[in-house]
Parts: sequence; C-alpha cells; structure tokens
Amino acid sequence: MFLLTFTAAMASPAHAQTTATSNGNKFLAAAIAFGLAAFGAGIGVGTSGSAAIAAVTEKAEVRTTALIFVVLAEAIAIYGFAIAFVILGQSG
Repeated sequence: MFLLTFTAAMASPAHAQTTATSNGNKFLAAAIAFGLAAFGAGIGVGTSGSAAIAAVTEKAEVRTTALIFVVLAEAIAIYGFAIAFVILGQSG
C-alpha cells in the first residue's frame, strides 16, 4: 500500500499540485467574497429600499436622501466585485 501511494506521489510533480490548489483556492476566495458581498447588499437594499419607499410616501422631500441610502447599500456589491478581481489578479 505504501509503495502504491509513494509511486503516485512521485508521478505527479509537487509544483503542479500546488499551482492547481492555489488557483482553486483563488476561485473559491473570489466566489466567497463576491457572494457574501452580494448577499449583504441584497439585505441592505431590501431594508433601506422599503424604508425609503415608506418615507417618500409620507414626505416627498426626503426622496434624494432615501436614494442615497439605497445607493450606499448597493455599493457593497460593487466593492465585493472589485475585491474578487483583486483576489483573482494576484500572482503566485
């Protein structure tokens, strides 16, 4: 059993395994970064959007302020998208 495992380990170079694992970890990290950012942005936009609609129906003057809060929540997804590209762009 040991000889079979040792032969399989020697047949594939260690560098190729490390590179494949490193690339896989990059993709996983980018997916988690963007996925969690999009999830958080969805919750933020849902909460602030519903509050903004309620505020605008009561008082129309707060429309711009409410829109700013919705846009700030949406920016979280854009930041997550940028971080995903930074993670994928790293060398090594």
